[in-house]
Parts: sequence; C-alpha cells; structure tokens
Amino acid sequence: MTMEATARSGSPQPSRNFEPAFATAIETAEAIRQKTISAAELLDHIFRRVERPNPAINAIVWQCRQQAVERARHADGALAEGKVWGSLHGVPVTIKEAFAYRGSPNAWGMRALEHLTSARTAVAVERLEAAGAIVIGKTNVPVSLSDWQSYNPIYGTTNNPWNVARTAGGSTGGGAAAVAAGLGCATIGSDLSGSIRIPAHFCGVYGHKPTLELVGTAGFQPGPWDGSPGLPMDLAVVGPLARSARDLALVLQALAGPNGDEATAWSWRLPAPRRARLEDFRIGYVMDGEFAPVASDVGALYEGVLAELSRAGAKLEPGWPAGIDPREQLATYQYLLFSFFSADVPEERREALRARLKENPADISAAASVEPHGRWLHETRRRLQFRALWQRYFDSHDVFLCPAGFSAAFLHDHSQPLEQRTIDTPEGKRPYLNTALWTCFATLAGLPATVAPVGRTKVDLPAGLQIVAPMWEDGTSIEFAALLADVVGGFHEPPAFPA
Repeated sequence: MTMEATARSGSPQPSRNFEPAFATAIETAEAIRQKTISAAELLDHIFRRVERPNPAINAIVWQCRQQAVERARHADGALAEGKVWGSLHGVPVTIKEAFAYRGSPNAWGMRALEHLTSARTAVAVERLEAAGAIVIGKTNVPVSLSDWQSYNPIYGTTNNPWNVARTAGGSTGGGAAAVAAGLGCATIGSDLSGSIRIPAHFCGVYGHKPTLELVGTAGFQPGPWDGSPGLPMDLAVVGPLARSARDLALVLQALAGPNGDEATAWSWRLPAPRRARLEDFRIGYVMDGEFAPVASDVGALYEGVLAELSRAGAKLEPGWPAGIDPREQLATYQYLLFSFFSADVPEERREALRARLKENPADISAAASVEPHGRWLHETRRRLQFRALWQRYFDSHDVFLCPAGFSAAFLHDHSQPLEQRTIDTPEGKRPYLNTALWTCFATLAGLPATVAPVGRTKVDLPAGLQIVAPMWEDGTSIEFAALLADVVGGFHEPPAFPA
C-alpha cells in the first residue's frame, strides 16, 4: 500500500500542532512534506531529546549526528525543488547495532570487534535510506545477540523506559526502548528467537517478524562487511518496530522485496489484508500452555483482549491447528537453532559434544553440533511439514493469536550461567530459558507475526499479543494489530519520558 493509501486507511494526519516526539512515522513524513516542520528542525528536536531520556535508558549507543544533519539539509533542499525521496522522506530512524553501516562498528557487543568499522551498509539499511529515512544512530544489543536482555561490555545495559530497573528485552532491546521513549519514529531489528517480538512486548511498542526471506539479511553480521554472502538464514529475519501498526507496513514496504540479481527475475508486492473490520476476522487462539505457562497478570490482559474481540463480533475458535503439537515443533526448532549456532564450533569442542551425545542421545544441542547433514535435512523437512499444516489452517482462519511471552518485563539479571536464571511471576519463579518459547512457532514455520500492545499489568508494565498470519500475508497480521488498537488501545507514552 502506498503512503497515501496507508494514510487514508485511518491513521491520524498531522496538523500545525504536530508533536514530533511521539508522532508516528506516517504523521512525521506527512508533516515534512506539508512543511509543517522541516527535516532539519525535526532532527534538531530529536537529537535534543536524545540528550534527555537516552542517558537513563541507554538505548542509542552510537550516533551519526554530522551525517544525519547533512542528510536532513539535503532532504529539505530536495523538497524545496519538489522532489520526494520516498515514503520516509526526512523521517528519523534508528538501526540495530548488528547491521553493517558505513563508518560504524557492528560489533554485536564483542570487545574484539569494538573498533572495526564497515565500509559498506547492510541491504536493509540501504532500503530505509532509499525510502528517504535519516539514520540517527545504532541501538544496543546483547553479546552475540544471544540473550533476551540487551547488555554487553562495550555499551553497557539498556533499561526499560517503563521501569529502568527492568530489561527492555533482547536482542533488539535498544531499538524497542528507543521507539518507546520517542527517540526516532521507527527502528529495524532482527528476530530469531523473538528478538523483535519480545522487546516490543516488554516496551509496549509494535513489532513485526516478517515472512522468512521477505527482507534481505545481507550485511547483518558481526564485524566489517565487504559485501560477501553471510550464513544462509532458515529461521532468522529482519523487520521493523514502531509506535503504530501501520508504520510497520510503511517500513516493511521500504525493506522488503528482491535484492541484487534477484530483482532481474521477480518483484514483490504486499498482499492486501484479508479483512478490513475486526468482526470479519476468523480468529484462532491459544493463550496458555504447559510448556511456558503464562503469568496471571499478563494472562488477565489476554483474556481482556478475547472479551473485547467477542464484543466486536469477531469469530473466535480456541485450540492449536489440526496436527500441530507444540512440543514437536519446539524440538525441531531447537535442533535447527542449535545447528545455526554451532556452525563455527571448533573441532575440540565438537569432540566433547560427541562424547556428550554418546552419553545422552536425547541431547538436542549436542546432536545439532555433531550429527551429519542428513539430520539437518530431515529436521528441515519437518519444518516444512509444520508450515504446510499452518497454511492449511489458514484456509479457514485469518490469524492465530498467542502470547508474545509468558511474563512482562523482568528485573535485570546478568548472572551466569544464563541457564540457571529464573523470572519472578505472581505464581512463582519460572525458567529464564522459557522466555522465547511462545515465539518459536511462527519462526519455525517462517510465518509473519506482529506484536501489538494490549495494555499494562497492575504494576504498570506493558504487554503485547502475538498475531500470526499466513506466509507472505504480512499485511493481514499488521492490519489486525491496527484494528485491535481501536478496542484495547495501542501505544502509550512511558510516563517518565513525556513529550
């Protein structure tokens, strides 16, 4: 959908009292085009704002002020000549530290890469800039992107804008915190084990995990990127976070589609949402599960969503799709995940893992590191079989709702080993490693999944709901998230960081 079509679909339009701190990307782009505010004026406001909330939350960890100021000046000059670069002309955004960006490190929190910079820019970031966006800085991540908290020895810890004693999530925690605190209109991150969806859930913003391979991942890697291919991605994706659902569609339009040689053979369009009204959606849902029981404070919000959907007249059906066993899906997901992370395991470590597997043939982590490629092929076939079951389900359903996580944002905990951490809930302590289990199903099948804020717990922590849609139909889950805001509310400004 075009920028204008997106605006016509119900998003509020900017006026002369345009408030730049928490305006949506759509409102901001329109305000710049109407010359309600110039790109340079907006950028000055955003950088002055960064000086206030950012020290408290540590979301943006690298800034490119001079470059951004120069680009804003050119954006205003182009507009004066009647030229619009794209749908995000002059809109300030952030990017995850993990993306290559000219002149900056993409260290992934690792000391050895701290001072190494990339001469090239990741494809997804190039797409943002081609649409007219102005990158203002990079946001914080955990070491190797391997945690659901964003802290590392280079940049320190990112705090949640709703409660700085708690995590903003990971691995796109810095990005979610920046969006929530009004530091840029949108951001891009990555998602393998909920790394977009969990921070969105914890920080009360919108996040979208696109269909697998819809957005190019070239240049999303640790250390300087020279344009060479990275590891193939059979689970991980790149996607946006924003303060409105329709901003997700706007940014996704800029990011998605073929790159390089692929563009000579095929093109892409975002399919229209299946439905335009909540009452017309055919909705399946599961709001709890024994593999990761949902804490009662978050569960109460989910029950409230179901009640509102029922009042709106939507068609609701509980239960997993036919043939889907969540534990079977989790086992396949874990094998493929461990296979990805074991790609560069040194041989001496593999020997130890072989011994461990011999002792315990059920050790999935060890098996993924040492078993032959044939095992990976069989597990991949299972992944595709699960996808087929989900796609069949979507013949009779439009979206599937499930938790984004089993708890709201938890207190910072950097203790080691990570496996021994626990999370406090009203029902007692829960295993830390269960944090991402609710996000694994969409990841395994390659399905698009949008997280939408649906309220706050009794201690004023936000929570989000996960909306899964058919493969390639990203617009359906995004539109459902937009419509959901009409009955449960959408993004709210954290009280500690007002406009």
